[in-house]
Amino acid sequence: MSEIPVRRTSTITLQFLGMGLIWGSSFLFMKVALEGVSFGQVAWSRLILGGLTLGLIVLATRPRVNGGPVLPREPVVWLHFVLIAITGCVIPHLLFAWAEQYVSSSLASIYNAVTPITTAVLATLAFRVEKLGRSQITGVFVGIVGVIVIIAPWQYSSLTGDFWGQVACLGAAVSYGVTFGYTRKFLSGRPIAGTTFAFLNIGLAGAIMLLLTPVLALNPVSLTWPIVLGLLALGALGTGIAYIWNINVLRAWGPTNASMVTYVTPVVGVVLGVLVLSERFSWHEPLGAGLVLVGILLTQQRLGIPRGARRRAIAAR
Repeated sequence: MSEIPVRRTSTITLQFLGMGLIWGSSFLFMKVALEGVSFGQVAWSRLILGGLTLGLIVLATRPRVNGGPVLPREPVVWLHFVLIAITGCVIPHLLFAWAEQYVSSSLASIYNAVTPITTAVLATLAFRVEKLGRSQITGVFVGIVGVIVIIAPWQYSSLTGDFWGQVACLGAAVSYGVTFGYTRKFLSGRPIAGTTFAFLNIGLAGAIMLLLTPVLALNPVSLTWPIVLGLLALGALGTGIAYIWNINVLRAWGPTNASMVTYVTPVVGVVLGVLVLSERFSWHEPLGAGLVLVGILLTQQRLGIPRGARRRAIAAR
């Protein structure tokens, strides 16, 4: 069976909104789950459930590209997928789950929005698959300033759990940046169906988690219905179905428009954190988040000075 991209505009729009809602809600789900399970069990559950969900979809649809095999046959491709499973799933999911023991779900969702900035830096400097223009470089620096404002290093007389929780969130965003740059360089050009791509990424991460079960998942648990439903949503929806929607949106709208989900997820995460968990902000956190957003807009070339305005500004000097 060949993969046929979804073309109805209304369907794609709904999938885009659903993707932003589910990924934005994932930080709330993690915070709720941590009331009864360990951070390792949170990451373990979401990757295994996500891998199983995507595996069932691949088994049912058997997607192919140009009549090729469902799964790639070259060993080097599997090695590439193992590496992005570690950098794109295992590491960031563990870091975010650990971090939410110390920081709010709202703040974690804001740090997740730093991903486009870390991706731009690493894609340019480490993997050399992109070249940043002047406005993009400005965006990177604005985003870095925003991160510093969010962390607010001036308020720490000692390195507390809150500080290290924020560092862990930032580390997760960097890990995502590594993954996107690596994927662009070594995997994007290969004829692999999108659903298969998602399954190999999440499924191999789930297999790694199974190997780590004695270390991560054998702690006592205290399950309630909210915790169980939160883990199911994290795994089957956030790490499963939403990845399929992301592929459909990417194919229908292109990478630039699909990346706009970056603006949706922190809004959803902050709103849910405030309304459901009664989380509160200090003055510097929304200020830093605003700077990060401006940095993202500049980095993705969605914000710039019009040429006429730039000429007038130069002439006025």
